[in-house]
Amino acid sequence: MNRALSDKWFYVLAALAGIGIGRVDVALGDLPLTALLVVMACMLAGILRPVWPWRWAVVVGIFIPLEVLQAYALGTVKPTPAEVYGSFLTFLPGMVGAYVGAFLRRATENLMQGK
Repeated sequence: MNRALSDKWFYVLAALAGIGIGRVDVALGDLPLTALLVVMACMLAGILRPVWPWRWAVVVGIFIPLEVLQAYALGTVKPTPAEVYGSFLTFLPGMVGAYVGAFLRRATENLMQGK
């Protein structure tokens, strides 16, 4: 089976997670909670698909600023410039989570092979 085809659903799930996290960020405006949710989503994606873990941080992270910009455009909230710039910083915990997840997957596989 083609690798890109098998990863399609993981991209969809990562995008849905990013949209959901972005909506939580807009509704609550709590950056530490947003960062925690991004880490968890990216770590799970990194565990499930450890090849190229940076892609999960990009897929999840791109939707958070898009949700903030959408909320601003629709007039539902008036984010401050700091909130807009802070939404772009969610890529950093996303990278950490994705690479930690990939590391945990590979370490577990290595330990299981050495039974």
